[in-house]
Parts: sequence; C-alpha cells; structure tokens
Amino acid sequence: MQRNWLTYTLITTLLWGVWGAFTGLPSQHGFPDTLIYVVWALTMIPPAVVVLARNGWRIDRDRRSVVLGLTVGLLGAGGQMLLFRAVQLGPAYLIFPIVSLSPAITIALSFGLLGERTGKLGVAGIVLALCALPLFDLQLGQGGEGLGLWFVLALVVMAAWGLQAYFIKLANVSTSAESIFFYMMVGGLACVPAALWLTDFSQSIHWGWNGPGLAAVIQVLNAVGALMLVYAFRYGKALVVSPLVNAGAPLLTAVLSMALSGAVPAGTKLLGVSLALLAALLLALQPERPSSSSSSPQPVQGDDA
Repeated sequence: MQRNWLTYTLITTLLWGVWGAFTGLPSQHGFPDTLIYVVWALTMIPPAVVVLARNGWRIDRDRRSVVLGLTVGLLGAGGQMLLFRAVQLGPAYLIFPIVSLSPAITIALSFGLLGERTGKLGVAGIVLALCALPLFDLQLGQGGEGLGLWFVLALVVMAAWGLQAYFIKLANVSTSAESIFFYMMVGGLACVPAALWLTDFSQSIHWGWNGPGLAAVIQVLNAVGALMLVYAFRYGKALVVSPLVNAGAPLLTAVLSMALSGAVPAGTKLLGVSLALLAALLLALQPERPSSSSSSPQPVQGDDA
C-alpha cells in the first residue's frame, strides 16, 4: 500500500481541479463565500462518517492525536476565515499568489524536521511547481497596491496552510488517517460560527438550488479530496505530495476553465500551466527513495485504506 501515495495524490488533484473550476458558481448566483464555507464544513461530515464506519468507529483519543488532529483542522479552517477577510481588504490578484506558496513551508519543514529526501527529478519538479503556483493568479499591470493588513493576513494564511500539510504528515506517524480526518471535520465545524458572523445577511442571498444546493455538490469534491490528501500524506512524502497537488489541481482547473470558456491562457498564466505540467510529470516519475528518518507511519489498527 506504500506505493498508493501517487494514486491518492492524483485523486486529490482530480477532485480539487474540478472543484476549482466550478467553485465560484454559487457566489455568482448570489450565495456568499462565507456561507459556501458553512456548506463545505457540513460536506465534511458524510466522508468522515463513511471512513469511520469502515474503521469500526475507532477514533484515536490520546492527547497527541487530539492535539495534532485539531491543529490540522483549525489551521485549514482558520486560514480560510482569514482569507475571506484578506480578500475583502486587498487585491485578490496579489493575495492568491502569496497564499499559493504555502508548499514551500511544508517542503522546508519536511526536509528539515522529518528528514525527507527526493532525487534530482523530484527536486526539479518541486522547484518548477513553486515557480508555477503564483503564476496561475498573478496579474501584471494592475497598478500599485500599498501593503496593509491584507498582506499580513495573506502571509498568515500561507503559513497556516503550509503548516497544516506538515502536521497532516506528522499526525500520520501515530494516528489513523480516519481519526485525522475526523478532527479536520471538527475543526472545520468549529469555525462555522465565525463564518456566519462574517456573513452580511442584510444583502440579498439566493437560497435556491443554485445557491446552497449547487454549493453542496461542488464542495463535496473538496471534502473527499481532503480525505484522499490525508491518505496521500500517510503513504507519500510531504515534500513531494504537497507541490504535486498544489500545482496539479490549478493546472486541471485552468484546463477545464479553458475548455468551458473557449479561452486560451496567455502571459503568466500560460507559463504557469506549462511549468505545472512539467513539474507534475517530474514529481510523478521520481522513484521513491528512503528518508534519513523514516517518514512512513507506524501501522495503526484498523487502517486498511
């Protein structure tokens, strides 16, 4: 099963790529992003129930598992909350390229603290992926923007999501993947009150199928992708899985968006697509090599995924 890390990674990339292409539809129909977050948090429940049922309803309750699991969940959910605020205050075309560099933190921590290593193809793929990520959202010639609170929040979100990926890998050493995802779900639900507080209910909100209904269909792709990501980190190296997912998913989103709109990317986006494609290929082709300290998790009873 150790070789299945690539399968789980590719499934995550596929689900998140499709999710990225359609995730903006509910907000275009008048359903606020903050309420989309609430729907996403709720869509985490069904996959959590399914994997817990397959695992005999066993949840690791030791202090390490609870702390690491909730840390993973709150870093992801809290980062999303801060991202809402950052986009309200600053330019999205600068915020998202900053946030997209979160794998750099994961790679540094995995290399320095977990002793993970990869070969020349993997190193080349990581570098290309990090170069490609900001290019998907970078828009040049938009005029100057003064650095303010939005810049600080963007850096915090970048750090939060980079740390989240590292802690997923760290938690997998001693905690079952099912338990990690359960605590991720709990962390997401814990931030629902904050999302509701940030929602402007005085505005017109579309409550029909194209609002919460469409959001649920789309967001379940993200939720199942997050579950697959936990398994990918369980069996694969974080410094490879993180850049592969974070470069591959935007690549697929860009391809789907082009197919749906008939538009052809140009400039920085075209360069980003090209670099991401090459990076994904190199990372997928890199043969596995052992880390200086074992990054494979210890067997956990009931972990048969």
